[in-house]
Amino acid sequence: MKSFLVITFEFICSFLFALPRYHFLSIFKKIPLRLLGAKFGKRTVFYPGVWIHPGINLSVGDDVDFALGVVVTSKGGVTIGDRVLIGYRSQILSSNHVIPSNLQQIFQSGHTYASVRIGDDAWIGANCIVLPGVTIGKGAVVAAGSVVTKDVIEYSIVAGVPAKLIKMRK
Repeated sequence: MKSFLVITFEFICSFLFALPRYHFLSIFKKIPLRLLGAKFGKRTVFYPGVWIHPGINLSVGDDVDFALGVVVTSKGGVTIGDRVLIGYRSQILSSNHVIPSNLQQIFQSGHTYASVRIGDDAWIGANCIVLPGVTIGKGAVVAAGSVVTKDVIEYSIVAGVPAKLIKMRK
């Protein structure tokens, strides 16, 4: 029965999040996530194809823009500040698979969870991956295609795989 409910919830969310980014539709897109405890500020924009799962432990500030194809896994906790831009096809991950010892099966090894925090006025470029446990500081910019494995300091610009400091914003 639990499996049926999870799959039904995923189906409803995939339908809702396939709809255009009209403001009035964003209200409907938030409903299933709020039922699981997600918190949203005002004027959230969801482009089509956004995937946020499961929605628990998610807090989103005002004026946050989730571009086309953004993926967010929130079970480990995700906090997004105000006026944050999240670029096309970026991923914000708060969970990961456990890598078992040599003799154990990977499929049943379980998961680890660590919260992700994104400060106000941050910009995450297209095709970025933000890994569990990372904090991206206020006003930081993550260049397109970067993989963020460590904390990003406020007002910095980072790029690369793994993301490294390029310069400070002026």
